[in-house]
Amino acid sequence: MRIRATVAVVTGALALSALAIPAAQADEGRSWSGEIELPAPKASFGAETGAEAGARSSARATAQAAAPKVTSAVVNGGKPIAVGTKSKQTVPFTATATADAGVGGIAAYIWIKNDAIGDMGFGPNGKSITCKVVNATTTTCKGTITLDPRELVSTDATWWRVGAVGVTEEGEEFESDAVSKVRVQRFSKLTVNASPEPVKKGKTITVTGKLTRANWDTGTYKGYSKQAVKLQFKKKGAKSYTTVKTVKTSSTGTLKTTVKASADGNWRYSFAGTPSTPAVSAKGDFLDVK
Repeated sequence: MRIRATVAVVTGALALSALAIPAAQADEGRSWSGEIELPAPKASFGAETGAEAGARSSARATAQAAAPKVTSAVVNGGKPIAVGTKSKQTVPFTATATADAGVGGIAAYIWIKNDAIGDMGFGPNGKSITCKVVNATTTTCKGTITLDPRELVSTDATWWRVGAVGVTEEGEEFESDAVSKVRVQRFSKLTVNASPEPVKKGKTITVTGKLTRANWDTGTYKGYSKQAVKLQFKKKGAKSYTTVKTVKTSSTGTLKTTVKASADGNWRYSFAGTPSTPAVSAKGDFLDVK
């Protein structure tokens, strides 16, 4: 979904509003569009008692007039989002806003600026959104956002801006396109194989493997070159792995090193990750030592 950065809000009823993200003049002929129905927040006007409604009205009357404001918007709990090559990745968001008139609804989205290809954005899944009134002027909404790897290019593995759009219960639209940020990463895989097996104690074994990561340009996994990867061993009966040495991947992402066999146990490679690629550890390969 290559889009312009601006996202508009189209208002509906006071407590049941619709956020609409219009089809943008998109690069590559793609756009982000559709109407998102925001559910009535819990404890909104329709569900209030007379005392609650009175308190809300009084609070508005005494509050100093101020523009509606997005106070927070967090995607995936602030943790990086790792996306592979085929499956869509759905992550949660939480957004909060305040307005003297009360907030009818708010939803988050993420976007990135790419001068070469065009702005990229993923919006909220409309049916996932639930809202709750915090107090007379504040509402928090939760929902999900789905990232599609087919819409990504490998240079998109970086920080994305988190924005949010909302509407007051009086129908006023508001937006903040850079409330926070979240990192999007290229999903990684790591393999290991220790051989020969079985092997006599004290003999040399060869441990091979490969570190790959999603290449969104080709929709495949490609070797991650020149990366430091730890070779680790967990002796049979032990609870944790111990690092034996550090090995660097080749130009194609392959790993190969030799060590002396000392005892039965599991061998694995473990990668600490980089800003664009998440950490990953191979599933241990058990080696029988005679």
